[in-house]
Amino acid sequence: MSSKDQELCSKLSIRQINVDTDVDDFMVWASDDLVTRFCRRDSYKSKEQAIEYINNVAMNHPYYRVICLNNKAIGVIKVKLHEGNDKCRGVLGYVLAREYWGRGIATWAVEMVASTIFEERLELERVEALVDVENIGSQKVLKKAGFVKEGVLRKYCILKGKIRDMIMFSFLREDKS
Repeated sequence: MSSKDQELCSKLSIRQINVDTDVDDFMVWASDDLVTRFCRRDSYKSKEQAIEYINNVAMNHPYYRVICLNNKAIGVIKVKLHEGNDKCRGVLGYVLAREYWGRGIATWAVEMVASTIFEERLELERVEALVDVENIGSQKVLKKAGFVKEGVLRKYCILKGKIRDMIMFSFLREDKS
């Protein structure tokens, strides 16, 4: 990471989303087809869609945070928690506004969550990340952040109408014994 990128990362934070102050920033990445290319949902076409999503999904999600630069939301990172016999694992997801790609920000955010999630969510033993085989950028981010590639899941899901292969990455709670 360059010194310029290190300086940038010193201005980063992760916080809960606020519909009143973050919706316009949210629309920057949520309406960008290139950013949402590997997301399960389509790009948002209206601010009203974004407000509905933030109010009904993001605000009620157990771990949904915005990635901020000088407190301006530039992306989102979340961990979906499982229940029942699967409550020991969560699934990480993140997006970042395109203008911030390649500057170490996504890696910083993933490292930040990986270093704190097990303290915040005591039931977790493992955080997984599923990445499309063509999403080379996210594969690099996860590797740099300490996630381990476990394997390729063939024909794992339908993404934007096409059956896709996914790569499973994981990050495990450190064994303290």
